[in-house]
Amino acid sequence: MSLKIAVADDHGIIRQGLRLLLEKQPDVKVVGEAEDGREIIELVREKSPDIVIMDITMPNLNGVDAARLIREEMPDVKIIALSIHSNRRFVADMLRAGASGYVLKECLFEELIQAINTVSTGSIYLSPRIAGVVVDDYVGQMSKGPKSRRKTGLSSRDREVLQLLAEGNATKEIALKLHASIKTIEANRRRIMEKLDMHSVAELTKYAIREGMTSLEQ
Repeated sequence: MSLKIAVADDHGIIRQGLRLLLEKQPDVKVVGEAEDGREIIELVREKSPDIVIMDITMPNLNGVDAARLIREEMPDVKIIALSIHSNRRFVADMLRAGASGYVLKECLFEELIQAINTVSTGSIYLSPRIAGVVVDDYVGQMSKGPKSRRKTGLSSRDREVLQLLAEGNATKEIALKLHASIKTIEANRRRIMEKLDMHSVAELTKYAIREGMTSLEQ
């Protein structure tokens, strides 16, 4: 029985390259591609893939929040992050969001296949270059206890609105994308500012970039 795989990346050439390579593998079927986090959620709902290979930095909805929403709604779907980021915070955020694998884009395709085979059995796969760092960080966090975890109080919806704000979307555009009223989005923005103790969209944008929700490239 073939593994059904979906691919999410905001660069078309990467999606196309992954599809071509994956479809050459026996027992693998690519069921679709998406260019941002919101599209991959809809694709997963429609196609029910076994595995999603997903970039982290994507417009409209980043990979961390997309992974969290996918796992909440469809917990059987396995997620592999494929990213340029080797920073431990990105890795930790993806694992906390429910990802089963984390592969660096600099790797050879054979490593991605190894990751696919590993997560399909229910195990975790981390690129060797970051595995040691992540384990050391995890042990350090555990030794400090739960109070050491960073807490902002932002809900999943808060994070969605914050990313869209940081990417320059107007309130009306955000309302359309999230199927909400303008008043609701305005209330979301006020609540986010209160929670973060910030008073301008510029401050929110800097925060979103610093936290890896979006980037200056978007």
